[in-house]
Amino acid sequence: MMPTRKIAVGATALLLSWPSWSAESAAVLEQRVQVLQRQVDALSRLVPRLDALQREVQQLRGEIELQGNTINILKNQQRDLYLDLDGRLNQSPETSATDIPQVDGTTVPGGASIDTDSGQAEQRQPAAAEEAEAAGPAVVATSASANEERAYQKAFELLTQRRYEESAKSFQRFLADYPTGVYSDNAQYWLGETSYVTRDFDQALLEFNKLLDNFPTSQKVSGALLKIGYIQYEKSDLSNARETLESLIERFPGSSAARLAEEFMRKKKI
Repeated sequence: MMPTRKIAVGATALLLSWPSWSAESAAVLEQRVQVLQRQVDALSRLVPRLDALQREVQQLRGEIELQGNTINILKNQQRDLYLDLDGRLNQSPETSATDIPQVDGTTVPGGASIDTDSGQAEQRQPAAAEEAEAAGPAVVATSASANEERAYQKAFELLTQRRYEESAKSFQRFLADYPTGVYSDNAQYWLGETSYVTRDFDQALLEFNKLLDNFPTSQKVSGALLKIGYIQYEKSDLSNARETLESLIERFPGSSAARLAEEFMRKKKI
C-alpha cells in the first residue's frame, strides 16, 4: 500500500503545479512574440526606405556617368583651346612680346608685374638633350602620346598663368622626357620665353639658340630670331642685333616676325 500511496501523492503534486508552469511559459512566449513582432514591424518600415535608397543610388550613378562624359568633353575642349592658342602664338610672335621691357622696370608683356628674380628657374641640361645636341638637329616625331600631350599642356598652362618659374621647370622636364617629341621645339621656345619675360636675358639667349641648333626647321625659328635680336639690343650689342634681325627679314619675308623686326629696327634706328 505504501508505494501506491506515494505515487498518488506525487501525481497530485504534479497536477497542482501544472497551472503555475503553464502561466509562466505563456508569459515567456508572449514576450518572445512581442519582440518578434517589433522586429517584423521595424523590418517592414525599412523595406520602403531601402527601395528609396536603391532608386537614389541608381539616379546618382546615372548623374555620375553624365558628369564623367561632360568632364571628358571639357577636357577635350580645353586641350583644343591650348593647341589653338599655341598655334596662334606660333604664327604671331608679337602676342608674346611686342616690345622690349624697360630696363629699369619689371613690366612684362600683357601688363603683368613680376619680381625680376622670381622667374629665374634652376636650369639643367638633360642627358638626353645633350646627346641630341651632339648628334645634330633633332628628328621630331610625327605623333604625340597622351602623356606627352598632357605634359606639354601642363607646362603651357603655367606659362599662360604667368607662373614662369613653375612653367620653366615643367618645360625642362618635358624636354628631358620627350627630347624629340611632337611639341619639343615649341617647348624649347617657350622655355626661352620664361627667361625672356623675367629679364634673364643670358639664359633666354641660351635657350633660343638651342632651338636654332636643335630644331632648325621649326616654325618657332622666326620667333626665336626675333627674341635673340631683342636681347642683343638690350645687351647693347647693336651690330649683332641688326645682323640677327636682318637675317630674320631675309629668311622669313612677309612673316609677322619679319614685320616686327622691321618696325623695331626703324624705331630703335639700328
